[in-house]
Amino acid sequence: MNEERDKPLTLRQILGSVLAAALGVQSGKNRARDFTQGKPSHFIFLGLGFTALFVLVILGAVKLVLYLVAP
Repeated sequence: MNEERDKPLTLRQILGSVLAAALGVQSGKNRARDFTQGKPSHFIFLGLGFTALFVLVILGAVKLVLYLVAP
């Protein structure tokens, strides 16, 4: 068990946690793992990146709809 705590989180684990947190479905087990093994800077960086990507996708979808609907 101690060996698990010393291992840093993988990019996949951090990305999964960021996506789960964005959707609000993070499990207690993963949240505890994130707080004990993760670095805050990794979560902040990926969270900001995910937010920027999300905003760009929404903006692109709105522009596409407006382009297709506008005469």
